[in-house]
Amino acid sequence: MPEVINAEDLGRAIRRIAHEIAERNHGIENLVLLGIPRRGVPLANRIAMVLEEIEGTSPPVGALDISMHRDDISSRPTPKLHGSSVPVDVTGRTVVLVDDVLYTGRTIRAALDAVNAFGRPAAVQLAVLVDRGHRQFPIRADFVGKNLPTSGAEQVVVDVEEVDGSDSVRVEVSSQEVQG
Repeated sequence: MPEVINAEDLGRAIRRIAHEIAERNHGIENLVLLGIPRRGVPLANRIAMVLEEIEGTSPPVGALDISMHRDDISSRPTPKLHGSSVPVDVTGRTVVLVDDVLYTGRTIRAALDAVNAFGRPAAVQLAVLVDRGHRQFPIRADFVGKNLPTSGAEQVVVDVEEVDGSDSVRVEVSSQEVQG
């Protein structure tokens, strides 16, 4: 299926999200970005690079593995653990969770549990490249690159240079509905 977001538009979306994060938080003081592996981590790093251009400094960036916090862990294959790397104590900070696709909300629910294992943030915000709808939990992103309504029979595929060798987003017909 054709791309719905090409490399240039993906870069623009990252820049817009970074600007919105800086604006909403009145700068980046006391901010930490935590990417959800796999593709949320490189997206968080890219947002941090743009924030450094805008603000002259970069917030701490880390990775938040949510594998063991999922509510469907017993019904999935053995999870591949990526390991968390949280560079600072999150207590009293604003944590921005970064992920590639927001779908049912289950991944973000697990991320909220996972982040609490590292302290008590002052606030948690959510930045996603694509919001495809179909929520099963009352979760909404604060920063969205693109709203992309899809059917349950479709899958949003995000490629990022750091993981996949190129940047793009496309919608494909899925043989099975993925929960995420």
